[in-house]
Amino acid sequence: MRPEQITDQHIQDFIKAGLYEDIREGDHTSLATIPADSRSRAVLKVKDYGMLAGVELAQLIFKHIDPTSNITIHKTDGTDVFFGEIAFEVEANTRALLQAERLVLNTMQRMSGIATLSSRFAFEVGDLPVKVLDTRKTTPLIRFLEKWAVKIGGCENYRWGLYDWMMIKDNHVDAAGGVRQAIEGAQRYQKEKGLQLGITVEVRNLVEVEEVLNIGGITRIMFDNFELPILTEAVAMVGNRFETEASGGITLYNVRKYAHTGVNFISAGALTHSAQPLDLSLKIVR
Repeated sequence: MRPEQITDQHIQDFIKAGLYEDIREGDHTSLATIPADSRSRAVLKVKDYGMLAGVELAQLIFKHIDPTSNITIHKTDGTDVFFGEIAFEVEANTRALLQAERLVLNTMQRMSGIATLSSRFAFEVGDLPVKVLDTRKTTPLIRFLEKWAVKIGGCENYRWGLYDWMMIKDNHVDAAGGVRQAIEGAQRYQKEKGLQLGITVEVRNLVEVEEVLNIGGITRIMFDNFELPILTEAVAMVGNRFETEASGGITLYNVRKYAHTGVNFISAGALTHSAQPLDLSLKIVR
């Protein structure tokens, strides 16, 4: 279920950086209190209700810090979990177990919170022909984890950065001197650079919708903060000529209303910026 954009090298680089941030020259407490050859078994306990995410990553963290570790998975990524359940058991060198603990918990709690919220968005529109997308409103340097969690939760990934999709927003339009100048500039740039990227144009009113339709040569029209009746009219104006997307102020409580307007996509920054971590703990079993 890992998005294809996330490579093994990307994950290993993250694990190394995460462990270095926490351990540096050594976990002095464990070095002082735990024998070097000690081995222990620990369980990951669920202390909340939601959707689990980050199990695959946890396996890789434990294997990185202790290649001899053994993990028994009881709950896989994308599984609904309940308070008191055991997600997995891990047997490993005790020092390694304690050094990996915080990186495992921090990432899994964050990813599980995002997966849980994403699953609820997906459920709200599951019977309608619309896809809910994430945005770039992510935590710096762990965007790949957060987008991974969105995917686990049943929603879809939008662009991964400024490099893989062109999105002409209001600031671009205003700085370029108008909608036409911005679109034609994007088209010219792609031709010069030999690119074939999708182009989304954000519109603020029906006048701009009409202008974009007259210019053409784009992939998707994004309606930003449109009231529902106006959004319905805008979608009808576009018809099947371009993809349509609703954005701005999307919540779990109104996403279905937006979906009923007929848009193809709904982008929601809330998937990542408003998700609450799922409470988990890692406990050594005596």
